[in-house]
Amino acid sequence: MLIDIGHDIELAVTAPTALIHLLRVHPSREGDLQQPEHITVFPSMPEEQYLDAFGNRCGRIQVPPSVSSVRLTSEACIFDNGLPDAFVPQAWQHAPQDLPTEVLQFLLPSRYCEVDSELLEFAWSQFGATPLGWGRVQAVCDFVHQRIRFDYACARANRSALQGFHEQTGVCRDFAHLAVTLARCLNIPARYCTGYLGDIGVPMVPSPMDFSAWFEVYLGGQWHTFDARHNHPRIGRVLMARGRDAGDVPITMTFGPNTLTRFVVTTEQVR
Repeated sequence: MLIDIGHDIELAVTAPTALIHLLRVHPSREGDLQQPEHITVFPSMPEEQYLDAFGNRCGRIQVPPSVSSVRLTSEACIFDNGLPDAFVPQAWQHAPQDLPTEVLQFLLPSRYCEVDSELLEFAWSQFGATPLGWGRVQAVCDFVHQRIRFDYACARANRSALQGFHEQTGVCRDFAHLAVTLARCLNIPARYCTGYLGDIGVPMVPSPMDFSAWFEVYLGGQWHTFDARHNHPRIGRVLMARGRDAGDVPITMTFGPNTLTRFVVTTEQVR
């Protein structure tokens, strides 16, 4: 299938600054684009592209003193195999000493995932008797899906996994952060993902489209997708970036005062 993706985002700024964004599809999906992805910047300003430490494609723009707002737009069409997220119940859980060195960082505490907190003891008391591997991760997803109530009105950019655990409300990033943290507490490497996820193969949701967050765990020698918010396999995920948590993969980041004045996201199947 083909999926139209895109965005229209505008930020008001009050001083010259650097703006970083992770708005392009992940390098692993670039080969599926039907034409090169191009981000238009208004007003026109040079953009530097680079790969960060996690392999995400980033853009950097130097905003001069004469500019009071920056608008970033993009339209693209991407191929997707149309299959739901893979279900691999036989994927086994590695002992920590058997894990590849490069995945160890995804066991450690990070900005929004407090592995070294009360969640460590809770994770083992709650999930210590569940089957190792896929079944244990699914048990985590089931718990988080029931624990947190989805509510856009309760969104907060700085809510951590521990805070989400206690407040029991949030948006997709809060589901992902809590699930990632509990998985890491159980010695399962987990990383945060952000990207496009439209209402494909499911009933349409009346709320405005947004970017989505999910997570991946390392089982059976490879990474697998899980989604604690929806808690069932979905069709049409388009990965943009991966990291330890949302702090590593901001949609946009400016190093100075700014106000979001426009935010439109498009992701829908081409009929």
